[in-house]
Amino acid sequence: MSKLSRRQALKAVAAAGAVTGCLPSSRSKEARGPMQGKQSKTKTDAVIAVTPQSFPWQTSDPFLFCVHHDDHYPRGNDRQGPAASLSGRNLGQDFEGKDGWRMYHGEIVPGFPMHPHRGFETVTVVRRGLLDHSDSMGATARYGRGDVQWLTAGRGIQHAEMFPLTERDHDNPLELFQIWLNLPIRDKMAEPYFSMLWSNTIPKHVVRDSEGRTVEIVMTAGHYGDVRAPAPPPSSWAAHADSNVAIWTIKLAPHARFTLPAAPGTNRSLYFFRGQGLDVDGHAIPYNHRVELRGELDAALTAGPEETEALLLQGKPIGEPVVHYGPFVMTTREEIRQAIVDYQRTQFGGWPWASADPVHAREEGRFARRPDGKTERPA
Repeated sequence: MSKLSRRQALKAVAAAGAVTGCLPSSRSKEARGPMQGKQSKTKTDAVIAVTPQSFPWQTSDPFLFCVHHDDHYPRGNDRQGPAASLSGRNLGQDFEGKDGWRMYHGEIVPGFPMHPHRGFETVTVVRRGLLDHSDSMGATARYGRGDVQWLTAGRGIQHAEMFPLTERDHDNPLELFQIWLNLPIRDKMAEPYFSMLWSNTIPKHVVRDSEGRTVEIVMTAGHYGDVRAPAPPPSSWAAHADSNVAIWTIKLAPHARFTLPAAPGTNRSLYFFRGQGLDVDGHAIPYNHRVELRGELDAALTAGPEETEALLLQGKPIGEPVVHYGPFVMTTREEIRQAIVDYQRTQFGGWPWASADPVHAREEGRFARRPDGKTERPA
């Protein structure tokens, strides 16, 4: 890759800033929900506030960002893009959801071509569909169908995240969460780290309520009783024993009840993203709302008449300054300026791939090729 001018680097950073919604330039005040976004009247109420979801979803320290991508892509064409007309789409910035799907920054295959990160981690939970990853360390992967990639950007990395439409004969639905987890000052410049959590290694713990109705907890991070998620990357805030980071999806059968156990000292949010009703400690939660919870109290969840799902993000706050510019999250403005200079100078290791939006062969299965060249596949 040729050296970028400062202006080109700034343009690249700005473009990357829109890659996954990124952090807004300032925290906008959330729209008011049923509790008007205020403190509940009693400290014995687990619910602090209920607010509508925005894009991206609002988060609390130690999380920086969360977005839920849910696209019903059509059949794939010969290039693994949509076998459908792209006319009327703002290619390169297609976020409108025309016909139930988006190209995002992709122009042939949907997704997010090469873009940089520094100072935090991305946790990408792919529930349906496939994602093709390539990065500046030389790592590459195709994962999905319940797999998770946990990537420590640390001092700097570039990666591409493309959504290949591998199926020619039927639709290619894609659903994923991308979550940004902050790094404390001492780890902001850690070595980048590539980590894959295959679906079969991620605990899917089922409990039953008193009526025998099931609740399934899928644990990307954290633990429930003696059941623990796979180990996070070594420099992650989640790797600290007292951080109590949890990333769960909780699926409740119709009318099932579940008590979310207390986690003192944490910020915790529950995002209701699927179903017709959810009650949390006596509060009727509308669909597509965030529930801020008191970490020191248990929270009683009751599903509505349909299967119900919620995402839990929980963790001890890092409690340090956050200064961000697009895909760079540091603690001072000077560190942001230095990140831009470093990206301009080094491209965070360059880009070893032939294009900014690489995808793997249609027939390629799920795999991960690590920076050292070692290749693994799920069991």
